[in-house]
Amino acid sequence: MMQMVSASDAAWPFQVARQVAEEERLPLPEVTAQARTQAALTAGLPGAAVRVEIEALLMGRGVHLGLQWLHDSGLLAIWLPELEATVDFSQEAGRRHKDVWEHTKQVVRQTVPRPLLRWAALLHDIGKVPTRTFLPDGGVHFHRHSEVGARMFREVAQRLGFEGGDKRKIKFLIYNHLRAGQFDGTWTDAAVRRFDKEMGADLTDLLDLSRADITSARPGKRQAALQSISDLSQRIADVRAADAILPPLPTGIGNLIMEHFGLEPSRQIGLLKRALEQAVEAGELPERQPAEFYLPFVAKLLGRE
Repeated sequence: MMQMVSASDAAWPFQVARQVAEEERLPLPEVTAQARTQAALTAGLPGAAVRVEIEALLMGRGVHLGLQWLHDSGLLAIWLPELEATVDFSQEAGRRHKDVWEHTKQVVRQTVPRPLLRWAALLHDIGKVPTRTFLPDGGVHFHRHSEVGARMFREVAQRLGFEGGDKRKIKFLIYNHLRAGQFDGTWTDAAVRRFDKEMGADLTDLLDLSRADITSARPGKRQAALQSISDLSQRIADVRAADAILPPLPTGIGNLIMEHFGLEPSRQIGLLKRALEQAVEAGELPERQPAEFYLPFVAKLLGRE
């Protein structure tokens, strides 16, 4: 089966890792042993080149095997120490099968094979290592691990040469990967609309990552979590459709504000409209009311009560 490339080529272990992911089988033990002895040589490779190799592995059908071989060969510890730290790192006290590394490999494998989405899946839980706390009842908590993980990604991005939009998207997905799971069916239309707006162009990737992040072995729990995300997706579609017919704020509200308060067209009108939108999104004002209904709120903003 697969054999190592010339030992003079420092990148050969990554090429083996790619083969593992593509062929869905591990190499001979002697190949892994040889890779471990030469893993340190890869430290001199350009980060961007290593990123390309890892990304190719991430797109393989046997990605879980390729990732495991990165660990077995010592490459993971050199290039992604944040992930190496998750190996055998328990998410639940006394439950080895719940370690973050095993969970991560499963999430990546379950993720839709889009490169940046799989990178986000790979790194989504790196913040759990520095945030783990044990509770008095024996439970484990990872307070704000998504935010911590997003900050940790900055160093990963610098090491592997991520730039621009790719860097922004991966960081955004890591930071927000728990958001969709917070939906419980009681969100108002305003809350759904706000979530949709905040996720923006990354909504599809975020929902796909949320689905992949469900790894419970209990069928009922898994199905309930998947159904919740599907319900959120449908609610977003429904709110978008309703807004297309009748927007949350009436059309022409800007003209009415100018006429009622004797204001000229200016940036101030846009700011007033944005304040109204934010109040509706926050549930402070009801949506889809006659334009005149919103004038007292504008008066308060202008100090003309």
